[in-house]
Amino acid sequence: MKLLLDTHLLLWAAGSPGKLPEAARQLLEDPQNELLFSAASLWEIAVKRGLGRADFQVDARVLRRGLLDNGYQELAITSEHAVFIDSLPSMHKDPFDRLLVAQATVEGIILLTADSLVAQYPGPVRQV
Repeated sequence: MKLLLDTHLLLWAAGSPGKLPEAARQLLEDPQNELLFSAASLWEIAVKRGLGRADFQVDARVLRRGLLDNGYQELAITSEHAVFIDSLPSMHKDPFDRLLVAQATVEGIILLTADSLVAQYPGPVRQV
């Protein structure tokens, strides 16, 4: 199963695995699953780190390299992903989360999130 991790799950998996919910940990450790990260997550980390957010202090370049070295596949942002955003309900204003939902929907992969608001989107979104 293809799994796209949201930004917080990526950060936890890479630097604070103890914060991962048990359901997420099991999915990440299952060798049958194909793990993906979005360029949008690295963009979010770089932007929020630049703003001085305490919860986004990882270097996006280092994180990207570590994810690739550990078998994660990168999901680029396409124009199809971008234009799909306007078809999503406006229940959540975070543009990065909305882009992740759009990517998962367009690509037909599951977005894993610990965010209960993101999990309310229709489509292939799973809260862990």
